[in-house]
This record gives sequence, C-alpha cells and structure tokens, in this order.
Amino acid sequence: MGNRISLCMIVKNEEGNIRRCLQSVAGVVDEIIVVDTGSTDATPEIAREMGARVYSFDWNDNFSDARNASIQRATGEWIFFLDADEELARESRDVLARYTAEKNVEGYFIKIINYIGADGWVETCPDVVFRLFRNRPEYRFRGAIHEQIADVILEKNKQASYGMANEIVIMHYGYLDSQIDQKDKKNRNLKIIEKELESQPGNYLLRYHYGVELFRLEKYAEAAQVFVETANHTSPQTIYFPKLLRYIVLAYHSAGQPEKALDTIAQGLRVFPDYADLYYYGGLCLLALKQYMKARDLFLHAVSLPEQPPQYASFGGVRGFRAFYFLGDIAETFLNDEEALDYYLKSLRDNPNFQPALEKIIKILDPRANPEYTKECLEKVFDLSTSQAKLVLANIFFQQGAYQLALDFLEQVIQTGNGTAEILYRKAFCLIQERRFLEALRILNGYSSDSYLYPLAKLNELFCFWVQGKRKKTREIVEEMRAMGLSEETENVLKLLVRAQEKRKTVRKMFLGEEGIALLLDLIKRLLNLKETEKVNELLSRVDPECLADHRWDLILLYHEAGFREKSVALLEEYLTVNRSGEAHFLLAEAHRESGNFKEADLHYRHAIELDPHQPKYYLKQIELYKNWRQGIEPELVDEIQRSGDMAEGVRPE
Repeated sequence: MGNRISLCMIVKNEEGNIRRCLQSVAGVVDEIIVVDTGSTDATPEIAREMGARVYSFDWNDNFSDARNASIQRATGEWIFFLDADEELARESRDVLARYTAEKNVEGYFIKIINYIGADGWVETCPDVVFRLFRNRPEYRFRGAIHEQIADVILEKNKQASYGMANEIVIMHYGYLDSQIDQKDKKNRNLKIIEKELESQPGNYLLRYHYGVELFRLEKYAEAAQVFVETANHTSPQTIYFPKLLRYIVLAYHSAGQPEKALDTIAQGLRVFPDYADLYYYGGLCLLALKQYMKARDLFLHAVSLPEQPPQYASFGGVRGFRAFYFLGDIAETFLNDEEALDYYLKSLRDNPNFQPALEKIIKILDPRANPEYTKECLEKVFDLSTSQAKLVLANIFFQQGAYQLALDFLEQVIQTGNGTAEILYRKAFCLIQERRFLEALRILNGYSSDSYLYPLAKLNELFCFWVQGKRKKTREIVEEMRAMGLSEETENVLKLLVRAQEKRKTVRKMFLGEEGIALLLDLIKRLLNLKETEKVNELLSRVDPECLADHRWDLILLYHEAGFREKSVALLEEYLTVNRSGEAHFLLAEAHRESGNFKEADLHYRHAIELDPHQPKYYLKQIELYKNWRQGIEPELVDEIQRSGDMAEGVRPE
C-alpha cells in the first residue's frame, strides 16, 4: 500500500501537550515515532498509550541529530513532523493524505498558526513551515537548532519541486508565555545558536534566528543590529525576508528608535508594497513621534489591503481590529468622540474579544456620570446575554470606578451560579463604595484564613469600619491583621489609619515607602469616590510631605477624576510652582473655563501649547474657548480674539 505517512516527533517533558498533539493525528497517520530526549515526567508513557513507538536519545544540544534519529526509523513513504506543543487542525485531517498522492511534488509548505501571549489574552500570528516531505534516505536534517531540511532536499535533488498545502493547518501553542517560561526556551535557544555561529559565522539564516531570540529576550537594539546585517546578506526572494523586515521595524520601535524603523518601512514597501504589517507598524512609529495625520493615513491604508500572502506571516488584526483601535485613539486625540466610537466599534466587530476597544467605548460613555445611558448604549450594540459578557463588563466598570454598574453586572453573574470567591470579593468592594456596609461585611466575613483572598477581605473589612468611624472595631481588625504577618509598609499604613481616628492636634509625621504610598493612594481614591474629603485630609496631614513629593501628580489626578475642582486647582497651582507641565496647565485651563474665568483659562492653554506644541487637544480646547468667550465679550475685542483663534488653528500638530 503506497503513500503511508509517518509522524516523526522529538520530545522532552511534554506531558501537558503530547496527548492533545497525538489525538489530533489519530487515524490520519499510519505510524507515530517519538524520540524522547530525556523526559522526567510521563511523556513517554502517554505517547505509548496513544500508539506511538518511543525511542530514547541522549540529548547533545543538536536538534537535527534528534530529528534524524526519528525519521531513520520511519517506514512510511512520507514524513510528517510536529512538535508536542502543536496539533493538526481538525479541518485538515481529511486532506493530509490527498497531498501525498501528488506524484511531482517532493515536499510541502504548510500554514501554521502561532498562538502568542499570556493565557488570559492570546493572539494569533500565521506563518508557513516545511513539514511534509518524501521519505528518502538522503534527506536528513541539518543544523543544531532551527534545523532545516527543505534546502537539503534541493541540494540532493536538483529537480525537486515544492507545493503549498493550502488546506492543511497546524496550530502551535509554544509561544504562549506559560510555555516559554516553563521551558526557558529563550535562553536555551540562544546558547545553542551562539555555539553554532562560532563555526558558521556566515550562516545568515542562523543569524536571523539569533536575532529573533535576542528580540524575545528584549535585547532590542542588539537584535536590530543582527537583523539589519542579516537583511544585507539575504535576497528579498527568500521566504522569510518579509518577516525579517518586520522584525527590524519591531526591534527599532521597541528600542525607542522610531525614525530608524520608518526608514526600514520605506525601503520595505518598495519591495512589498502591499505588506499590511509595514503600514500598521509605520502608523505606530508615527504615533510615537506625534505625527497623527500621517499615522492615520498609514492605518487607513492597512485596513484597505487584501488578504496577506502566507509568507508575510501577517500579524493578526493589522488590517482590522488593531488598526481600527488606533484610528479611534487618534480621533480621541482630536476630541472627536463620535468618530472614535465608530472606529472602536469596527475594531470590536472585527474581533469581539478585543477588550481594549470595549474599554475605550465605555470610557467615552462615562459610566460613572451616566450609568443608565451607558448601560442602554451597550445593550443596543452588544449581546449581554451570556455570563461571560456580563463578567467582562463588570470588570471594566470596576476598573473605571463605576461601582454602581459593576455591582449590577456582578449580581447578574452571581445569579447564573458563577459566584466565585473573587467575584464575591469584588461585589463586597462595590457594596462598600455604594455605602452598603452591612451587606459588604456579610460577604467579607465568609472568607477563611486559608483563602488567598483573606488578607484583602480583612483590609476591606477594616476600611469598612474605619470609614464609619468605628474605632474599636478598627483596632480589633488591625490586631487580627498584624497576627497574619504584615510587611513593614502595610503595618505603617494601618498605624496611619488608627492615628487618623485619634484626631490629635500635634502628630508625628509618618514616612512611607513606595509600597505604603501605593496602598495609601488606593485608599484615597476610594475615599474620594465616597466624598470623604475630611478623612483624606486627616490621612495626608499625618504623612511626611517628603515621601509625597514624587506623587503630587498622582494626587492631582485623583482629585480631578473625582470631580473636586477647587482642590485640584489648588494642587495644580502648587504643582506648577516647581514643575513645568503642559498637562498641568491644560487641566488648570479646563477648570478655569468651567468656572467661567476665560481669561485665566486662555493664559494656561497658551502655556500648555508652549510646553507641548504637538498635543492637538490643547489647540482645539483653546479654539473652543474663543468661540464661547466671543459670545459674551465687548465687540471691540472680537477681532483680537478671532486673530488669536486663527493663529491657533493654523498651528495644528502634524
């Protein structure tokens, strides 16, 4: 019987992956050969259970040797190889054998979908890999790492031709953060490549992979240098050249060198004028340079491009949700909330799971000030019927301090039977912020000392009684928390809370470190949300001003976001005596405009523009001020203000 397929694998400590991998090819391949390079877990046993023939191999830091040990045992006419952290897509099962029936093809490139990121937020990046080829004794892998066989086949068989197996897809999970961290792949790969480069300094494919490992280790400037050198010795017709270009751009961008990235993009677009990734990352670089309109043009071009060729390995969303997101961000920068909402909605339609766009939509709707309107708008646009959708919205409302809405959606989630310990904790937090203290305490009292949420529950219980001014209960809980073993900084904040209740006229100022200040600012944010400004004053009056010096801006933003205009104005004026800040002048201008003090507002808008001339909202708000001011001033001043407004419109940022 012809066209038998042998799956050949090399593995080590893959008990968490190998079953999924082998299940994906069950009934599709004719034999499974697994070469184990030193597993200390149940990998070999699971492989045998799944029908594999398992062989041991003494690891020698050479992937090709291990690969060749697997294929030399294969009896099929075709070799198909996977790694344990991969699987054959379900829709590919019925078509694999069809490609092996083609008589004039020696091997195939196959589409692979790489899953990238953290387990809570995963993204995809497609690529092409050479994974299916005829089993001939002269075809053997070469290279200690990123081992190659396609080039070897062409060397051995000048007439060999390759195909693209468009209907076969491999899914790869090895780039997930958890997989990389677990196996320490970055450092392992780097050491092997460095050793190989000592004997093969002119191997530029190896140098390309070396640059990739440097990039993953966040050595961006070093990676860029390696990538550029590789590109100068690589033909643009090479299958990985588009990815190499993108890596150069990403390395320069990540190294804080957007101008160099843009130079590379300009050169790359001459060779690949339809490469969406270059337009998208060009947009990001221009945003970093505050060249907003040029960035907008590149993002718009990216979304207009057709499906990308497989060899581009185009990153997911560069022609869709990612580009739309930044188009929305640019619209917001120019204070065009309507256009921003349109782009954020387009982003979500392209990828309903892209939470950053949803967060932006909710922020524009201002759920703290307009809870019912926000809810009404979201119900018109999104399907909120599932428990998961409700939980996502509850978490966003919680993060944005819209505790009434967060509580509403959390309670709906709990009603579906999904009342986890963390969801109940968040409900208690929201209840406190809604002054429903008794209900919150009932939940908080339900956490036992063996729960990972117990310290947070006790802290919130303490906060609950402290806000109500119950001194005895506050002291009792402080003692309970001390018995748990607290850090010095947490201990100091608890002392601060106790002393603030005593209201002595003469107090010793307490010095807090960064951890203590972070906790204090979190408490102040909650107190301002509760309109407990006196309690905030009591706390701040007992803190050494020196340790607050680097956090003045944080305090200003807390008062500003909570709507305490008079206090934020006083803090801003004090801040500007020692700091030159365009944003501080802008916030001060906004406060004066809201109170009708147009002349003072104009002065601070001018200062803001002088300090940061590339910030569009400063100009736009000044123009808006002039239009409002003009309606209520003496006729002889109209011409002067109009001239000032025209000047402001003429100095638009790029």
